[in-house]
Amino acid sequence: MNDPYKTLGVSRTADQAEIKSAYRKLAKKYHPDLNPGDADVERRFKDVSAAYDVLGDSAKRAKFDRGEFDAGGRDRSGTGSGFWRNWNRRSSAGADSSGGTRTRFDFGEDFENESDPIDEILKAWRSSKPNQGAGDPPGAGAGNRSATKRSPQDQRYRLKVPFVEAVGGIKKRVTLSDGKIINLTIPPGTDDGATLRLKGQGKPASAGKSAGDAYLELQVEAHSFYRRDGQDIHIDLPVTLKEAVLGASVTVPTIHGNVSLKIPKGANTGQQLRLRGKGVPDIGATPAGDQYVTLSVMLPSEADPALEAFAESWKPAGTHNPRHKMGV
Repeated sequence: MNDPYKTLGVSRTADQAEIKSAYRKLAKKYHPDLNPGDADVERRFKDVSAAYDVLGDSAKRAKFDRGEFDAGGRDRSGTGSGFWRNWNRRSSAGADSSGGTRTRFDFGEDFENESDPIDEILKAWRSSKPNQGAGDPPGAGAGNRSATKRSPQDQRYRLKVPFVEAVGGIKKRVTLSDGKIINLTIPPGTDDGATLRLKGQGKPASAGKSAGDAYLELQVEAHSFYRRDGQDIHIDLPVTLKEAVLGASVTVPTIHGNVSLKIPKGANTGQQLRLRGKGVPDIGATPAGDQYVTLSVMLPSEADPALEAFAESWKPAGTHNPRHKMGV
């Protein structure tokens, strides 16, 4: 491996914040999961990770600067174990198409945020370090560490949420996949794929330090008749032939509760009516949406002799052809 300073593109006078920032950018750029099948990119990722293993810890960096460590993080006596050896040993987590092995990583959607620890992208190989806890940052020091001494760690979950609860917002008590029970506030207008951060609900840390956070990716379940389009909600509403011909007031469901809707005389299938303000609630700068009701005229499911007799005797006025747009 090259000089770690050159690998990360930083000067020898760079502070730890500059080193971390350079590493995060390069780790994302050369991450194997973002460049599948590219052996050169994977090699660059290993180099970048190995460089940060040396420079990311001020104590190890000082030893490197004094010439006590080589560029791979191994001491000059040859007794240390560098990143390459541990990568190869840990890579048994999965096989690639070439017959070799490769480890997959989960960046999560908050990779660029400082609240998402760099542990998230290095956890797959970091635990292979013989003298380093799985939750510690690279080069955090030597010596055996118990589980109670680990640094704060975030946890990620997926949670299915009913459509009405996600759109309307709700406070509820939920049980996570690991059995943890939490009180959760789902804000109005929550969309599929949204992530909620629960501060301090992650893995516990050592004494005197804060616990990690929990990130919940919400999966909004499909509804049997509601459909969301931005801030608006759409439904198809069945109406009877009599309601369509003569007009009527009917009850319509909304996420805010049932409301009364007036069906005009002579309504037809496909006609759309609007319920103002009955869509997705106001979410700050975004105003509340509307609910659009598309009518669908439905004949009785069972034979109706009276209706059949009426149809037999009915002579429509004019020459209306409902299929004229089809050219027939």
